[in-house]
Amino acid sequence: MNSLDWAVLIGYFGVMVAIGVWSHKRVDNVSDFFTAGGKMPWWLSGISHHMSGYSAVMFTGYAGIAYTYGVTSFVTWSFPIALGIAIGARLFAPRINRLRSRLHVASPLEYLKNRYNLGTQQALAWSGMLLKIVDVGAKWAAIATLLSVFTGVSLNQGILITGVITAIYCTIGGLWADALTELGQFIIQLLAGVAMFVAVVSKLGPHGGFFGVWDEPELAGHGKPLVGPYGTVFLLAFLFIKLFEYNGGMLNQAQRYMATANAKEAARSAKLSAILWLVWPVVLFFPMWMSPLLVDAKKPDGSDAYALMTEQLLPHGLLGLVIVGFFSHTMAMCSSDANAIAAVFTRDVAPAFSAKARAWTEQKGLIAARLTTVVFLGLSMAVATQVNSPTFKDIITVVIKWVAGLMGPIAIPMMLGLLRTFRKSGPTAALTSWAAGLFAFYLVNYPIDEAIDGGVALQYQVSIPLAVSLVLYIVIGYVKPEDTPERDALIERINTDDDSSGAAVVPSPSRPQDDTVAP
Repeated sequence: MNSLDWAVLIGYFGVMVAIGVWSHKRVDNVSDFFTAGGKMPWWLSGISHHMSGYSAVMFTGYAGIAYTYGVTSFVTWSFPIALGIAIGARLFAPRINRLRSRLHVASPLEYLKNRYNLGTQQALAWSGMLLKIVDVGAKWAAIATLLSVFTGVSLNQGILITGVITAIYCTIGGLWADALTELGQFIIQLLAGVAMFVAVVSKLGPHGGFFGVWDEPELAGHGKPLVGPYGTVFLLAFLFIKLFEYNGGMLNQAQRYMATANAKEAARSAKLSAILWLVWPVVLFFPMWMSPLLVDAKKPDGSDAYALMTEQLLPHGLLGLVIVGFFSHTMAMCSSDANAIAAVFTRDVAPAFSAKARAWTEQKGLIAARLTTVVFLGLSMAVATQVNSPTFKDIITVVIKWVAGLMGPIAIPMMLGLLRTFRKSGPTAALTSWAAGLFAFYLVNYPIDEAIDGGVALQYQVSIPLAVSLVLYIVIGYVKPEDTPERDALIERINTDDDSSGAAVVPSPSRPQDDTVAP
């Protein structure tokens, strides 16, 4: 990097902070902070939903998969995400939006208190928060790894720089700041991604050009859609996981659906995000697929290949823009996660333990939300310093195994609880499926993995916990049905198609939710 690249990077950080300051004027209460008051346009929500699913892990961990295996990085990652979101556009997005517009909640988990009971809500809230701390910690480590390649700063220094900048804009501006910065980040990544794509294509002439390049020995097997550990079972497992994760199971995407005016707008938002996930990653991944021709990765997993390639191919200025693109994806995801966890803590956890929290005014609730955001970011940054420790191992292990494997038991009761089909599944089904899923994750990833020669295959490590939770949630619901008139009424409000109502004001935690059926 030279002074021009640094100027681009510093300018980007300045713009992010400025957007946060501007967004501060639009945040008057917790509804504005967590769900944009239900006033976010569907197209902005869709772009924000898309961007909040990225991070620098794509340019490190998944770049390593692309370097080693080729197009399977797209087939087994972004394609199932696109398909899962497309399904969720009809199945989940409208119902999640109605949580805000009809039940007047600001957290995706807030409705669980009435759908199941307080114990279920707290179990899912606490486990979700802890998982998010680990998840976001991996994202900080990924961007710090890239920053170290370009600038030479240490891992911890990189974590501190990106974390502090993100904390400033997302803490003062809430979800509005997240969405607007993600729009800017999308534009930046569009320019940077196209620049990198063109730069790589221009180097393919000696290798047979755009189509003939696949015959090169360095790319042997790179054109196969399923290869190595990423086979058919992994693809199906990943599709099933992403159906829940990217439609609200990881909380931050659920907020994008809640932020739109009504259920129809939420569905349009999801469809836009699905289209972007289907098309745009191809442009981003193509240079990574070609990277074995152009660079020799220094790391065994190839996670530094994309960074090395940008240094070689792009002129200064454009190099700075690509680095900004790395930052933009990670900061988008981490800021949205911070906002989601702040919502869970201030709306779900704190009121359950503190009478003072239940009596918070709008102003005090907003202060608590901002303080929680800062604390969450601080904890995730601390975890980031341990990502390459023996406990967490490398970045891609944390993201794929820990996050995908642990997300299912949390998401199953939350997501399926929205649907009429599973109305008989009550607190017993929810808590049992959650606990058994977490225990299954422990078994397949540690005792069983250590006992089997070669260990448990990755696809089973991540899919078995979700499968266990799903089966138990359904079976227990039929064996021990716990549907009540009150729970049925709540489910009907979420599933009714009349969406004439627009934005709804979110009450303070001290005010009970009105869960009676509207006349």
